[in-house]
Amino acid sequence: MSGTKVGYARVSTAGQDVAAQREGLAALGVGPKLVYVDHGLTGRNRDRPGLAQALAAVREGDTLVVTKLDRLARSLPDARDIADELTGKGVALSIGGSVYDPNDPVGRLLFNVLGMVAEFEADLIRARTREGMQIAKAAGKLRGRQPTLSKTKRKHLLDLAAGKHTQAELAELFDVSRTTIYRELRRETN
Repeated sequence: MSGTKVGYARVSTAGQDVAAQREGLAALGVGPKLVYVDHGLTGRNRDRPGLAQALAAVREGDTLVVTKLDRLARSLPDARDIADELTGKGVALSIGGSVYDPNDPVGRLLFNVLGMVAEFEADLIRARTREGMQIAKAAGKLRGRQPTLSKTKRKHLLDLAAGKHTQAELAELFDVSRTTIYRELRRETN
């Protein structure tokens, strides 16, 4: 593994911290200025600015380093595409310190198994989330987006709308967007 080591870290939500991944990348020999990060983006979304920067930063002879394969991709086809792109550029891929060798049958097997596990984990997370949302909805705790205007303000809006006020004036008066005014008036006619 000669050349420069470039790191990539990703967290799925903006509230999560990448400190552990940064420490892991530092332990694997990646300098702090060569770590590219994506916050709040899933591994199934290939359109990630941090990943694009990391892929653009590596040159032939370099190594792209990730702490775990699921930080790089959450689907097997996506993981393979990224690995193939790196191989085509002459860039090595290091996953938790182990370098992926696309010419080694055992290396390809392990890469595919890790990719399938990452995809499986993502599917489990989605299934649990959907199940939790269904339970919350059945219990009346998940009601969707609440109306912008309270019932009192809505009644007052409808009274004023019957007069000589424009929708722009009403929006300014109630400190909401004109879209909210249009929606409330349309809701009244339906």
